[in-house]
Amino acid sequence: MTESRFYEELGILGIDITETQKQQFRLYFELLVEWNQKVNLTAITDQEQVYLKHFYDSATLVKMVSFDEVGSLCDIGTGAGFPGLVLKILFPNLEVTLIDALNKRILFLKAVIQSLHLEKIEVVHARAEDYAKEHREQFDIVTSRAVSSLPVLLEYSIPLVKINGFFIPMKANIAQEIVDSKHAIQTLYVELVDQIQFQLPLENSQRTILKFRKIKKTEAKFPRKFSEIKKKHL
Repeated sequence: MTESRFYEELGILGIDITETQKQQFRLYFELLVEWNQKVNLTAITDQEQVYLKHFYDSATLVKMVSFDEVGSLCDIGTGAGFPGLVLKILFPNLEVTLIDALNKRILFLKAVIQSLHLEKIEVVHARAEDYAKEHREQFDIVTSRAVSSLPVLLEYSIPLVKINGFFIPMKANIAQEIVDSKHAIQTLYVELVDQIQFQLPLENSQRTILKFRKIKKTEAKFPRKFSEIKKKHL
């Protein structure tokens, strides 16, 4: 996906992008490639692939929620900042918290935030299960992208979500994981209120976004370390 096609597709999603935001995405890409030479951030470094599979893919979360109506978002297992940092660029007023267990990624994210002059964004070096214990019910939306095991994701994410807030995971294919999550959905007092499937432009690869609403307060049990769950490259 070329830069110009990226802007066109954002327009189709209902996102207007300024020249400043375009410059921020260019610099984000440059830093991603530069840092990736010394830190394993992504297997995807070709510019058109980054704009499609990382930048545009992250932006598709707007298919599920209007960010003009959202105050705070937490992205767990953010990696190189997908989708949380992309959403922060697109929606500057959004308060964003990025969580990752690998300090090298944290250093990269801080460098991008400083270079792009972003405000109201926090980067946290922590395991998700530890962070959740101390920050219950703080976020309107919690999201994760390409992190496996939906039942475990639910267990670590739902405690962070405000009552009547949403957990919105992004996946490539999730049909079996929804079946496997039936028990977690019941015990964590959440309901699956929406799900969409679509294909990315150009390559037509499958994507799925789920939307879970938190009905009432839950207590997490943390059976294993979230940091042990590996992030998959899409």
